[in-house]
Amino acid sequence: MLVAALSLGAAAAFADKPSVIRIGVAQQGAGDPPTFGGSPAATVQLQQLLEKEFSADGIKVEWVFFKGAGPAVNEAIANKALDFAFQGDLPAVLARANGLKTHLLLAAGVRTGIKIAVPPDSDIQSIKDLKDRRVAIFRGTNLQLVADNVLAKNELDERSLKVINLDTASSLAALASKGIDASVNDYHLYKLRDAGLAKIIYESQNDGPQFTRQTHLLVLDDFDRAHPDIVQRVVTVFVKGAQWSSDEANRDALFKLWAKSGVPYSSWQAEYAGQSLKSRNSPLLDAFFVARYKAVAQDALKLKLIRQPVDVDSWIEPRYLVTALHTLKLDHYWTAYDAAGKPLP
Repeated sequence: MLVAALSLGAAAAFADKPSVIRIGVAQQGAGDPPTFGGSPAATVQLQQLLEKEFSADGIKVEWVFFKGAGPAVNEAIANKALDFAFQGDLPAVLARANGLKTHLLLAAGVRTGIKIAVPPDSDIQSIKDLKDRRVAIFRGTNLQLVADNVLAKNELDERSLKVINLDTASSLAALASKGIDASVNDYHLYKLRDAGLAKIIYESQNDGPQFTRQTHLLVLDDFDRAHPDIVQRVVTVFVKGAQWSSDEANRDALFKLWAKSGVPYSSWQAEYAGQSLKSRNSPLLDAFFVARYKAVAQDALKLKLIRQPVDVDSWIEPRYLVTALHTLKLDHYWTAYDAAGKPLP
């Protein structure tokens, strides 16, 4: 009887484990198998840290990439086709406002600017010159809201432009062929610039942290309730990836690792020029992170992108991160920032 009871207990414990952990990535992967770069989440994927963590458990890890970025990730979340997701602030806010049940677990790339590029022979010199021009913006992504705020600062809005909704790859191709007058994009623009196919006229982080975008790792509530032990292990692995990505001794190795995504080493150098790895790759759910998500939620409501407010405080679940930081003795490794984006003592 005892043997039978133990066998049943072991079977139940095994059955309680998921056979696979599915992580959605709000960008198109490059290569085979697909990879990406530019965040601690990319480091975790490229170094196969989760696969190593769960190999002894017989749990597979699937990274699912979405050309449609955040909006496509939201559709997969709604269909319960994912367990975790790495995506940006605005798409997650839109999903939360529409009733998708998730919780934010940690930051996974913060204080990231947008760039605006034009053809190299363009007469466009500034944001104000974009009026009535054909400008590609990937709507529904965390590029859009920063772009809207930048336009507002310059007394413009999307209606002042001829906005074309293009994904990242299509926007880059259209800019290179001069099919558009400007592209609102990210670090991918450095490759076009270095090839002589574009000139960058604006980088939003130079206007202050309020003009940056944030990304995160979130978990679906159903998975969280069923497997809190697995969620804790995933978060701890992501914090390890963030620590390695934050170590200045690894800057060269980090950019070489991310270059496997197809984005050149030189682009990562340009993206992180004059910025510390710790400030960009911090996992902290600090006052700055919370304030930015609240601002995104408020702006989305004001712009009628959502119809009801989002309670950010109840959306954030910090306990897994707190445990991971304590377990890894990293409680004071990263500097916390206040709501205005200034480092706290």
